[in-house]
Amino acid sequence: MPSPTARPSTADRAPGAVPDRQALRAQAETVLRGLVGRDDAVLREDQWTAIEALVADRRRALVVQRTGWGKSAVYFVATALLRSLGAGPTVIVSPLLALMRNQVEAARRAGIQAETIHSANTDEWAQVHARVVAGHTDVLLVSPERLNNPGFRDEVLPRLARDAGLLVVDEAHCISDWGHDFRPDYRRIRTLLEELPAGTPVLATTATANARVTADVAEQLDHGAHPGSATAATADPNGATAEPGVLVLRGTLDRESLHLAVAELPDHAAQLAWLTQNLPVMTGSGIVYCLTVAAAEQVAEHLRGAGMSVRAYTGQTDPAERLECEQDLLANRVKALVATSALGMGFDKPDLGFVVHLGAPASPIAYYQQVGRAGRATVRADVVLLPGRDDRAIWDWFASMAFPPEREVLAALEALAAHGGALSTAGLEPRVGLRRGRLELMLKVLDVDGAVRRVRGGWESTGQPWTYDAERYARVAATRGAEQQAMLDYVASPGCRMAFLRSALDDPELPGPQWRCGRCDRCGGAEAGRVPDQDAVGRARAALAVPGVELTPRRQWPSGMASLGVPLVDQHVGIDGHAQHQGHGRHARQGQGGLQHGQNRHQQQQVHAQRHTGNHAEQHVVDAHEDRHRDKAPGHAGKT
Repeated sequence: MPSPTARPSTADRAPGAVPDRQALRAQAETVLRGLVGRDDAVLREDQWTAIEALVADRRRALVVQRTGWGKSAVYFVATALLRSLGAGPTVIVSPLLALMRNQVEAARRAGIQAETIHSANTDEWAQVHARVVAGHTDVLLVSPERLNNPGFRDEVLPRLARDAGLLVVDEAHCISDWGHDFRPDYRRIRTLLEELPAGTPVLATTATANARVTADVAEQLDHGAHPGSATAATADPNGATAEPGVLVLRGTLDRESLHLAVAELPDHAAQLAWLTQNLPVMTGSGIVYCLTVAAAEQVAEHLRGAGMSVRAYTGQTDPAERLECEQDLLANRVKALVATSALGMGFDKPDLGFVVHLGAPASPIAYYQQVGRAGRATVRADVVLLPGRDDRAIWDWFASMAFPPEREVLAALEALAAHGGALSTAGLEPRVGLRRGRLELMLKVLDVDGAVRRVRGGWESTGQPWTYDAERYARVAATRGAEQQAMLDYVASPGCRMAFLRSALDDPELPGPQWRCGRCDRCGGAEAGRVPDQDAVGRARAALAVPGVELTPRRQWPSGMASLGVPLVDQHVGIDGHAQHQGHGRHARQGQGGLQHGQNRHQQQQVHAQRHTGNHAEQHVVDAHEDRHRDKAPGHAGKT
């Protein structure tokens, strides 16, 4: 591959002729060896099939393969081959900073120059763009949120679409609102697909798409394909398609190194005691997943107090500290990172020895994605789930943050129309009465639907007619409910745990209902660790009894809100409200508890969710604290 400085600018580049396919494969495997650092590395047949489709046939392809299979190798090898033929840079839409950093390092190993554009490096955007235009960049990684940033969308994206040699959509299940981690920003990719010149290859990759999500993503991937091109057809989600059409490659989802187990414990104190006793004897270093920011910080603090080398990693961790955490884990300088889902998709540590969950994710698909961090290059990795009795309450709380009812959506549209210009999210928030995160999610969906448009200064109404699709939202909500029940079924299932996960993901290569992995606790090949002794449980319970940090409620709006037309009358908090939020704030640091005096079951559910998310009854009081104590809700993009 020529050096980056020797490449022509994208404006002068035209794709060259494709060499003989046998020679192309030999070149591909040379690049692969540089990527993985092994002289004996060879491509899997499905990897080569995808690369050949992208480079030789300039097709669109969807690769649904298990974690650790080598999906990133497909797009980096394809990039190297396309660049050697004179194609423009590859644009990769990538959802998480941790994933971006892994991808940049992987590209470097293959001699590929990669750059990133995301919210944490805005001061570098101009220089990055200049290097792309000059032809010095092989890969540009872009967070999905950038696709609708007004400046990027209007000034940078059109040129990228025109000059890109390859478009890659990583973690493509995020495109589908049927997927377990739908993100509205990913829907902007449809616009990008429409703007690609004919013959621009496109690759979408994921490890966590069932048959329904696979079909949905393939259909959207076909969007914008030019009539008569190699991609203008319908995909078959059950295997590789016949030409023409979107090439769909699905393989087995079995992970031979994973030893799955579940340990049901009576309360949070017992879970902490289990960790204290079992973490030190687990092989290597790993990840302890928690459902919320507050829980991750609390667990990390407790384990450090017990003498263990751990760090907390959440969506609220400072970007520089997050990078330090990743490097510490990669170098085995810590026993574990105690993390939320902010450390998930694409994080690559081949020798990760274990994954433990304190609290179950809301679906088996999300669980498979997270445990897939472990055992990529090891013979064995231990995976243990410690379900919490508050899990369902937390899931329900996050589910309540889904797309709002019609009344609230129409109120937002009416407020924007009445304002007659751009209105910021902060300015719209008190007019509608929605929490900040939920309001932003709603606006992104409305933007994709064409009802509003993000502009400099906020949001404005387009005046286009819009219909509330209550039936579809209800179907999506029902799907989420079914996923939650499936997660409960996974915990209680007497059968093979890996078979359960493979079935939940519609694994096309699952042999049948009688198949067993021979490795999980149900198959007799794994144990859920040592049962914690009463002394350890007592110490954990004593630690949980320590009062937490009091949350001081907001006494007034920031200066300048009045200039936005925000009504500030009666927005101050009274003494009763102050005491209530202070009590919830203190409770948020404690462990799981039972029904308090005077509470009914619904109130308990709210307190459990609030305790773990830092989310309280009066939104005006707790915005600042909520950003500290909760991570992103499922289906809503975190900070990138």
